[in-house]
Amino acid sequence: MWRAPAAALAAVAVSAIAPAAAHAHFSLLEPACATEQDRLGNPQKSAPCGQADPGMPAEPTGAVTTYVQGQTITLRITEPIFHPGHYRVSIAPDPESLPPDPEVTPGSTPCGSTVIETAPKLPLVADGLLVHTAAFTGEQSVEIKLPDDLTCDNCTLQVSEFMSNHALNDPGGCFYHHCATVTIVPREGGGAGSGGAGGGSGDGGAASSSVSSSSSSSGSGEGSTASAGGSAGDGGAASTGDGGSAGTDASDPSDSSGCGCRVGAAESPTMAGIAGLLALGLLRWRRRR
Repeated sequence: MWRAPAAALAAVAVSAIAPAAAHAHFSLLEPACATEQDRLGNPQKSAPCGQADPGMPAEPTGAVTTYVQGQTITLRITEPIFHPGHYRVSIAPDPESLPPDPEVTPGSTPCGSTVIETAPKLPLVADGLLVHTAAFTGEQSVEIKLPDDLTCDNCTLQVSEFMSNHALNDPGGCFYHHCATVTIVPREGGGAGSGGAGGGSGDGGAASSSVSSSSSSSGSGEGSTASAGGSAGDGGAASTGDGGSAGTDASDPSDSSGCGCRVGAAESPTMAGIAGLLALGLLRWRRRR
């Protein structure tokens, strides 16, 4: 099932131009890549998913990552061989439905610059992610929000990387590509997302909005995290803290609401006897009068 929203989220408009660099490679860490990757992330040149690189047959992993409709998800990559550029994310029912790589304007090399979509529409979900002109020194991550009304079964999420100041790859041109197989399930009653680390009471990331360049900075620090538009408790098993025992000692076992209502103590038999004697004495006193 594929349900496309009227509009996807906003992204940033920037042109990535930088000094000369070696051929780039990246590895997709999250979501799980649909194909096996070597230490440099190969195969990855051929569009749309690196499935036709010469001499490097793609080996499926069978991995499927499940998200919730509208969830804010985390994208994690490493870039073992640097190049200046940026990343983009698309989602389609299958690899054949993914968009083509955008056009590139040559500069001092064939890979000069390309336009970053400011208002991406499906199948493009986010553009201009992790813009950088210096080598990363570690794993990078960025949060993106899935469209609020998109659900699908075993659809294809593509992460592609534009590299500037670079000769053309054959195949692939100025881009590298990885894909992940994902399922996006409906949000139950507008409830919380799933798939992230627990502990949040999030609503599937509904408060997250646009992917902006200012917040998805290129950062070259190790393990830097670029937040795209801010996260809103995406994911996890949205435990809202009602799992604790609400009842106390002597709670009424018949109370299914768990309110822990106490059962009142029975009247003391000694006090009842004294009251009876007093009543009898009063009655006799009245008869004598």
